[in-house]
Amino acid sequence: MLTTDDHRRDSAGLRYVYPVVSRRAGGVSIGINLNTNNACNWACLYCQVDNLTRGGPPPIDLDLLESELAGFLTDVLHGDFMQRQVPSEARRLMDIAFSGNGEPTSAPEFAAAVDRVGKVLGKFGLVGQLTVRLITNGSFLHRPEVQAGIRRLGELGGEVWFKVDRVDAVAVAEVNGVPMSPEKIARNLETCSALAATWVQTCWFGLDGKAPAAMARDAYCELLKPLAASLAGVHLYGLARPSLQPAAPRLSRLPAAELEAFAQEIHEKTGIRVMVSP
Repeated sequence: MLTTDDHRRDSAGLRYVYPVVSRRAGGVSIGINLNTNNACNWACLYCQVDNLTRGGPPPIDLDLLESELAGFLTDVLHGDFMQRQVPSEARRLMDIAFSGNGEPTSAPEFAAAVDRVGKVLGKFGLVGQLTVRLITNGSFLHRPEVQAGIRRLGELGGEVWFKVDRVDAVAVAEVNGVPMSPEKIARNLETCSALAATWVQTCWFGLDGKAPAAMARDAYCELLKPLAASLAGVHLYGLARPSLQPAAPRLSRLPAAELEAFAQEIHEKTGIRVMVSP
């Protein structure tokens, strides 16, 4: 049986397609992993990918991706997958999510992959009924081909979960392992939200025994407030599964009450609705 702790990419024996029980999606999510080589352009302290390396994915076999997704959807919708693999309380198909072991939009074939997913959904009569999600760090939003893929995702009724863990450049460098200014984060987020419904997803945790300071919370709210009208909301979540990165011993899970308090602060300062997953 799958659990919220089991996000293995090979659980279905396929190259690109894998199922998970997602606590944030609220049921079964069909994942699409374009980064089969465990390579990402970011190196987040809390990442659960084993043997994470820097870089981009190998070439994508779009025909194989399409056939895997169609075959797996058939098993989920018309076979006994739910009964065999999913706890009774989670037997709801919630979405198809571009996620996986690295940044999906780093694949040159990303836009074409979104098209293939749309093609499969069309065959099953699920366009507009089954949400297509992109979970992204947003760092490639300046690329026209990435914008085209997100625009197509929006046309399919899909949405983006855009990672913003910290805002200050020093904190971003420490938590996400990349140079990134608040101005660039805001610009990429604004571009994304104009192409498809966009949620901000934020992992909030303790580092070296300390929760993020008030200054970090203020900067976060200050960045989001001007974009409030264009955002669908914020997914604020805590550490659920152990990090597989060298910094794992430095990380700690914050009390649910602390996340709820920050969610209330975000809402009060920006007007944005916040969903909390401790």
